[in-house]
Amino acid sequence: MACVNADGTISATAKELLELVSEPYSVEDIAEKLKRPLYKVRVSLRELNEAGLIDKVNDKYIISEAGKEKI
Repeated sequence: MACVNADGTISATAKELLELVSEPYSVEDIAEKLKRPLYKVRVSLRELNEAGLIDKVNDKYIISEAGKEKI
């Protein structure tokens, strides 16, 4: 399941994840809060990080300025 569509828009799942990481959370915390399997959260985080929509700092994820613009 893609978080970022070909036209640059984001999926509902991506939006929910971006809204959550307004504060830094670990991947485990994110999976627990979203009630999603860890492997799906990791895939989504990797995709959003590669798109520049979130940043990874000290093993925690937080929304980037570009991510804030998407939501």
